[in-house]
Amino acid sequence: MATKSNPPYKFNRLHFLLCFWAAAGVLFGLKCAFPEIAGEKLEEVKERIVEMRTARPVVHDSITLAKMHVDSMLQRPRPMLRLTHPDGTPVKNRVTSIPGTFHQFFPDLNDVQLATAQRLGVESCADREEASQRRTEFVYIGASPFYDIERLSHSIPYLVPRAARLLDEIGRAFLDSLASKGIPFHKMVVTSVLRTDEDVKRLRRHNGNASEQSCHRYGTTFDISYNVFHRVQDPDLPPQPETWAVTLKSVLAEVLADQRRLGTCWVKYEYRQSCFHITCR
Repeated sequence: MATKSNPPYKFNRLHFLLCFWAAAGVLFGLKCAFPEIAGEKLEEVKERIVEMRTARPVVHDSITLAKMHVDSMLQRPRPMLRLTHPDGTPVKNRVTSIPGTFHQFFPDLNDVQLATAQRLGVESCADREEASQRRTEFVYIGASPFYDIERLSHSIPYLVPRAARLLDEIGRAFLDSLASKGIPFHKMVVTSVLRTDEDVKRLRRHNGNASEQSCHRYGTTFDISYNVFHRVQDPDLPPQPETWAVTLKSVLAEVLADQRRLGTCWVKYEYRQSCFHITCR
């Protein structure tokens, strides 16, 4: 003979009300037994409410606002590069020249870049030994598929993380722009990176135009040559015609103009050093 199983227990509205009033009774009993605890908590809540009502709204300066904008923008997914039209024909964009002169188009002087570098960078390193001890504050940029580093004499290949990320973004955008214009693969060349105080002093002995208040001391700034580019040749393909440096310079200027317009960096055209002087924002 089969036994009859009991129906499953159900938690109904009456059970909920009983639990609620039981919990309320326990809390009321605790309040009566320890009135000083409840009083302290109530006073803390009152003080917090008064602070919230009287607190002034946080007003960010332009450097902080630019930093927040750049951080949110660079976290977005990178759009896929399209090298063919819907009909299958290759994309071949034209090389566009910037309006006016390079000096006019990239006018961000040292004082503007220095203010940003001092806020977003690290404290300057006295010498390379100190820089080595503080290497956890930097990103090593000695090797990259997007750019090459020139043999450095007055700087070392370290940047703060946001500057290293910007350099990668510029390098990738430069390669994408070359591909979309049908120009052979070239790497841009970085000529100056982090300088210690000792590096700045040595440089000023040889170059009187070098500034003692160098943005390179804070790890936020790097220089990219506009005269030297490294051609990457596929050994399995026949040699291709050489690309004029002035064409590559125009493509790099176009990329930097886009980045500057987006607000990711300051750019100054350096005539004597033959480079673009760039500070992350």
